Amino acid sequence: MTVLSRVLMGALTLSITTAVCAQEPAPTPPSQPASMPVPLVVGNNAPPMLHIGHEIALRTLVELTTLKKALAVGQRVPLEVAESVMINGQVVIPVGTPAMGEITSVRNKGMWGKSGAFAGRVLYVRVGDRQIRVSGTFDDKGHAGGGAAVATSAIVFLPAGFFMTGTSAKLPIGTPVKSFLEEDVPVQLAAVTAPAPIQAVAPAAPVTPAAALAPAAGKPQPGGAEDTPAPSKI
Repeated sequence: MTVLSRVLMGALTLSITTAVCAQEPAPTPPSQPASMPVPLVVGNNAPPMLHIGHEIALRTLVELTTLKKALAVGQRVPLEVAESVMINGQVVIPVGTPAMGEITSVRNKGMWGKSGAFAGRVLYVRVGDRQIRVSGTFDDKGHAGGGAAVATSAIVFLPAGFFMTGTSAKLPIGTPVKSFLEEDVPVQLAAVTAPAPIQAVAPAAPVTPAAALAPAAGKPQPGGAEDTPAPSKI
């Protein structure tokens, strides 16, 4: 075989190999595993919660009055929970839980029939060591003194209207005050265990003393020989 033939055969072999390789499909890269979908959560697994706006009934613990200028702006006012707050039948905030308010404005009674008035707001309810923010207001206003009489006195006789005063504002002890939660309060309820059933104990059988069962010595027994009458002789 000549050199030219060998060159032609090599070129033919190379072209055939290239054509076969071109027809083979490229290897497919391994597929990545599909990400698992996030499961849907059925039901509410969140802890029970007191939500913002939940009403808490309070009451005053002291008398509030403008008489003798007894109130001042910024003065703290003790309160307490008047009705238990419950979740799922369990008491979360019991009656008597302390709360606190403060006086926000005061107007004492004065001349010309001016009446006394005051206003306050609720600050918080204290549960254990935590202060829970709440909102709410309370206020009272006395009655103006004289009304039309004050106006008449001011025109006809000025000194009479000057010395006429209104009444003082007053809220007695136990006055209801509405308040509302200003924050969400998660609650962890304690597990309620059912009381153990009471097991009835069967009464013990009465024990008869052995002395009661044994016959007394020398005492004839019913049906014995002593009770059998002797045959009569004719």
